Amino acid sequence: MAQATVHLLRHGEVHNPDRVLYGRLPGYHLSELGHRMAERVAEHFVAERDAGAQIVGIAASPLLRAQETARPTAEALGLELEEEPRIIEAENRFEGMSRIKEQLRNPRIWPMLANPCRPSWGEPYRDQVARVMEAVQDHRGRAVELGGSGAETILVAHQLPIWVTRLAAENRRLWHDPRRRQCSLASITSLDFDDEKLVGVRYAEPCADLLADAANLPGA
Repeated sequence: MAQATVHLLRHGEVHNPDRVLYGRLPGYHLSELGHRMAERVAEHFVAERDAGAQIVGIAASPLLRAQETARPTAEALGLELEEEPRIIEAENRFEGMSRIKEQLRNPRIWPMLANPCRPSWGEPYRDQVARVMEAVQDHRGRAVELGGSGAETILVAHQLPIWVTRLAAENRRLWHDPRRRQCSLASITSLDFDDEKLVGVRYAEPCADLLADAANLPGA
């Protein structure tokens, strides 16, 4: 059996003073704190490599915040940064809105809330899992081709697609309270495989000490 690990890395904090649910909107850069998180993550993976990890690839969502988070790690490990559209942020009909809690009081948007299990306001959770896991399996296979058994690769993505992928991996229901996601800024959700079979899920927060200063908007 060929063992491999795919690390799903969430992007760092975004400069978003108006607290917009930015979704797939272009132009949202990392904040100063977000850049510090990206550098910290790079240090984390360099330490892992120096301890023997065979990290052979890195790819990121096309969105700017994911690309900026990935770049320091790619440079530190001497890897070419690839773009992976299948791990982009989820579609969301609230995209572009600010003050979401206030918006939810507006009866005109209540029809969007009809089915939180799907969810009715955006891309179905199952569709997100399907596209992310397709990407995960492709990059897992490529990692093994490049590095052999034990190879690792990194995919830089977004909170919701990462979280529902983890829920599916752990055979848990996909609908959930966004405030209870264990997927903090610049966190790492690691999927361990024997060949194509998922055998373990691990979670790490290399930037845990920086989170107290972060503006962590649910759903972002």
